[in-house]
Amino acid sequence: MSADDSGSARPLVWLPFPPERIEGLPEGLDYAFWDGGPDYPTDPARCDFYAVPYVTDPEPCLRPLAAMTRVRVVQALTAGVDHLLPVVDRLPKGAVLCNARGLHDASTAELALTLTLASLRDIPGFVRAQDAGEWRQGFRPALADKSVLIVGYGSIGSAIEDRLAPFECARVTRVARSARDSARGPVHPIAALPGLLHDADVVILATPLTEETRGLVNAGFLARMKDGALLVNVARGPVVDTTALLAELDAGRLRAALDVTDPEPLPPGHPLWSAPGALITPHVGGPSSAFLPRAERLLRDQLARFALDAPLQNVVVVAR
Repeated sequence: MSADDSGSARPLVWLPFPPERIEGLPEGLDYAFWDGGPDYPTDPARCDFYAVPYVTDPEPCLRPLAAMTRVRVVQALTAGVDHLLPVVDRLPKGAVLCNARGLHDASTAELALTLTLASLRDIPGFVRAQDAGEWRQGFRPALADKSVLIVGYGSIGSAIEDRLAPFECARVTRVARSARDSARGPVHPIAALPGLLHDADVVILATPLTEETRGLVNAGFLARMKDGALLVNVARGPVVDTTALLAELDAGRLRAALDVTDPEPLPPGHPLWSAPGALITPHVGGPSSAFLPRAERLLRDQLARFALDAPLQNVVVVAR
């Protein structure tokens, strides 16, 4: 049912997609569609469950939250919620912020593998040669027999390793916030990175942006990487110190394949655009044909829990 401002006692849900497009939404709730546009579908003060629009600019997502005085759930459609964390302390007491863990695993892991292969096999160079009508043969590095280090071994990091499995890598090493065992082998703590970087031919960043990971890939981190290694970032731009990375790229010692940058969007004329050995995509790890069906499934499942007052999945923080 669509919502209006008639004062219905039923909980009100703001959805970023038209509710009639999502099959199987639970009954007993009112639904309103808002995709981040200038006009709100209802008074924000009536909203109980806010599914945040999936847009690049966080400002529209944050704008209605100040007026959502009774909201109980803020559901992001991103794995990272760093853009929402600053307003958690202004939410009503007990409101929960949930991320979209699992939603972008397949799409982001695909892109991580694509960037890795494209950079190693010099696909950008072949495209430029095609544009110039030139036949440029020669040997390029393969992914086979390479050592890969995944920094951020959550659901996306695990999905990346799933996709690396057929490529005959010499070794895959896993790093997360703390040590643990996984189905594929040990996961090392982030404190162990200094002793692991020197052996990696490819370093893939898939970690969330936190105070611990902001600037993690600094000059010291990069200096420990082996000559000729490739840095792949499908995490967040500020995980990497851009100035330090540019120094390594300009020296020709490292290469980089970046889906995220700092700053972002990367402005025209920024030196990363023309840095030697850099391949850049415009933060497209999530937006693919895989997004919509998974987003609808996540919302349907969370709303079914919400309607039954059952525990929600992927709770990141509770407002206090």
